[in-house]
Amino acid sequence: MIEKQPLPREAVLIINVRSRKGRKLFREACRKLRAAGITLTATYALRDPKKLEPTVRQAVSDGAKMLIVGGGDGSLSCAVDHLVREKCVFALLPLGTANSFARSLGIPLNLDGAIDVIANGERRRIDLGMIDNDYYANCAAIGISPLIAETVPHRLKAVLGRAGYLGWAAWQMTKFRPFKLTVGEGDTAETIDALEVRIANGGYHGGTELIDDAEVDSGEIVVQAVVGNSRHRLLWSWLASVLRLRARRYTTREFHGRSLRIVTDPPLPISIDGEVLAHTPVTAHVARAVIEVAAPRTPAG
Repeated sequence: MIEKQPLPREAVLIINVRSRKGRKLFREACRKLRAAGITLTATYALRDPKKLEPTVRQAVSDGAKMLIVGGGDGSLSCAVDHLVREKCVFALLPLGTANSFARSLGIPLNLDGAIDVIANGERRRIDLGMIDNDYYANCAAIGISPLIAETVPHRLKAVLGRAGYLGWAAWQMTKFRPFKLTVGEGDTAETIDALEVRIANGGYHGGTELIDDAEVDSGEIVVQAVVGNSRHRLLWSWLASVLRLRARRYTTREFHGRSLRIVTDPPLPISIDGEVLAHTPVTAHVARAVIEVAAPRTPAG
């Protein structure tokens, strides 16, 4: 058995201070990372989210051994494109509202716990999802999620967190309409009535564990559709998932594969890790083991 290399002890820290907890925790994160034995070769508190990608790209180009990104799922998704097949280890501080990617990796959502993973965890090589040619970390979605992402006031998420997000989701549900979903091509294609679609590399979406069979290192993408044409069925599916009821499995259909064509009627926007970045039709892929992350240690035995 090949022994894993230890995590680097030096890193570049980039925090999106527009994320829910970013502004409040930047200085504390710097102090606690250094106290944990991590040498920070550069630190960035970014007020403009548009500067995140070029800052990440430059840090990787300059030879950063580890890149620590603090922010929500959208910030993390922007960063992963520039770490594909690079030697730089990706580490994260979950400072957003849902923090679905951190949940899928088993990373604690509090600052001390996340820093402990960076200081004392282990390397883990994982997959990324792809929508056409765009890499993403955790989950893309069609349906109510893009509608929420396009309209939710930033201050509502910042002040009320998940409670505000869920309240806004309930309001947007009144405007939502079901659609036709086709997965696959040719003779194997299936068309169903759908209320929501999750294109998952990880098990969490919106901070809730929804896709039991999706893993970040499974080598496949999972397309999960909430089936039906009644908004009440979507609400029931979410509630059953939050409560971990067995009935949740009867509200969805799942399609598994390395590459799946996805078409909707009518064409619809797609939120990718919380940001609306594409529209159907698309092809969803899995990029197998293309990035190395700082993850909690695997229990012995």
